[in-house]
Amino acid sequence: MPAVGIIDYGVGNLRSVEKAFAATGCPAVVSSDEHVLRKAERLVLPGVGAFGACMKALTERGFDKLVRERVTGGTPLLGVCVGMQMLFDESEEFGMTQGLKLMRGRVRRFSDELLVPQVGWNQIRQRAPHPLFDGIKDGESFYFVHSYYCEPAEVELVLGDTDYGMAFPSVVAHKNLCGVQFHPEKSQAAGLRLLANFARGPV
Repeated sequence: MPAVGIIDYGVGNLRSVEKAFAATGCPAVVSSDEHVLRKAERLVLPGVGAFGACMKALTERGFDKLVRERVTGGTPLLGVCVGMQMLFDESEEFGMTQGLKLMRGRVRRFSDELLVPQVGWNQIRQRAPHPLFDGIKDGESFYFVHSYYCEPAEVELVLGDTDYGMAFPSVVAHKNLCGVQFHPEKSQAAGLRLLANFARGPV
């Protein structure tokens, strides 16, 4: 069974994430097979597009229950982009939509005064030490594409933040659960290092 299972729930091109893990030498597989996902040592929850559409697709396949059960059981999970947002209670995108409720907080839209979506490279300011940051310098840049940001109810969840008209959480974690708002698979060497840290580390 794979060390890392990338949850395929019909949203987005997941092969780039799989290839990024392969580039680090970590075995990973994209799968929509519940048996495979239950046997994987670690899970990645990707997400592209609208929060509501992603939650609908995840729930229709029963993967919302799978994610909750495996996280509760101690399996490390990394949420990427909208996958990070879905870890929280709810999102205001296109009306209030319920999330996985694994972290307390909600997802909000950037101010209309900003150019939305934010597309491109931006820096991560490390707020707390964590295995995800091993070998990654403070202030390193990663690649973002998003119109919404997470607003955690507890500041302790925030590992790193980024400035875009305001400081918003770009890396969050709690126990075996972590999330990044950016796309590590599109973030060159730093992104590959973060994925390797997740795959190999004590997260």
